[in-house]
Amino acid sequence: MNSLSAILRSSRANFYSGVVLATIWGFFAYAHILKFQMTHELALLLFCFAETLTAAMYIFRSDPKTLSIVPFDWLIAIIGTFAPLLFRPTTWGVLPWASIVIILGATIQILGVASLNRSFALVAAKREIKTTWMYRIVRHPIYASYCLTFTGYVLTNTSTANIAVYAISIGFLCARIFREEAHLALDPKYREYMHDVRYRLIPYIF
Repeated sequence: MNSLSAILRSSRANFYSGVVLATIWGFFAYAHILKFQMTHELALLLFCFAETLTAAMYIFRSDPKTLSIVPFDWLIAIIGTFAPLLFRPTTWGVLPWASIVIILGATIQILGVASLNRSFALVAAKREIKTTWMYRIVRHPIYASYCLTFTGYVLTNTSTANIAVYAISIGFLCARIFREEAHLALDPKYREYMHDVRYRLIPYIF
């Protein structure tokens, strides 16, 4: 177990995972920048920027103090991270004005990533536990922003493929929340934080 943990935390593993993420992100960014050049839709550009910032934070993340080596945690982290990068702009949307939801979600995502800074993780891991700024409202502000952004995106860029990506992304996002909290709750400081900030995504609801 210790050797596996050392491999997963190694600079080589970080490098190769970063290369894979950068490659998939490249196709994602190209498609959205191309569409922005054609339509000048601010929502598309902001969505692309938010995902770019998130990818950059992953590449330059700090070393974890603890890291889950449970295979299921890695599976849901990998699928949950890469699935949204399969979203592609379309020429039609069932609710075009929902681009406002994309802008709101992307803005919250950027603020959440800035709050988290280099304590960014994909798989369940403990770095510096953040309990201030956006994290005083809900325990997972970045995931909350994803729910808004992805919903707005599918409503404005409606296709069978995007709906499938949406369903997968939201499903794995919820699974990641519970698995990450199970790992972080091993720390008394995080258990205290969970008691102080009771809601995961939506204040007074969930």
